[in-house]
Amino acid sequence: MPIRHNYTPPIQLGIVIAHIKVNLNKVGKSMSEFTIDIEKQLTKLGKDIQDFVERIVPLEDGGHDFTPVCDIIESDEEFVIKLDLPGMSKKEINIALKEHVLTVKGERTEELSESEVFRRQERSTGVFSRSFALPENVNAAETDAVFRNGVLSITMPKSDVLNDSKSIPIK
Repeated sequence: MPIRHNYTPPIQLGIVIAHIKVNLNKVGKSMSEFTIDIEKQLTKLGKDIQDFVERIVPLEDGGHDFTPVCDIIESDEEFVIKLDLPGMSKKEINIALKEHVLTVKGERTEELSESEVFRRQERSTGVFSRSFALPENVNAAETDAVFRNGVLSITMPKSDVLNDSKSIPIK
């Protein structure tokens, strides 16, 4: 259901402010006191709107949307797949190759102490699995994986010899 709102044309708002000025002059308040009061009210309104939006729109994704982005690069001699896996270690990543399908699996987690709580969580966490169908001319036996600075680089040389490997160690 959409959020409903009423539109007040700016001309009416100007009339209301002019009416408030006239009434304040009758009461004896100065314009500076009125300006300070308006600023306080607008600050409170801003905080109330922020609180409302934070209750309606979830600030955490529940850790289910982590899909690492990748680049696939081809040269005359090899294919290279690069995956961005920031915040992970190579122990948390598994690479397997079966029937010319390369699969990279893992889980990125964020641990908090008992006294800590997320106020906003924008970095994705969770289990991921990416699979890549490889062409027939990839030499799986000579596939090499290197994990450095949060980037996993998987290098697969091209070859006429077809060898199938089950697991690929990460260096």
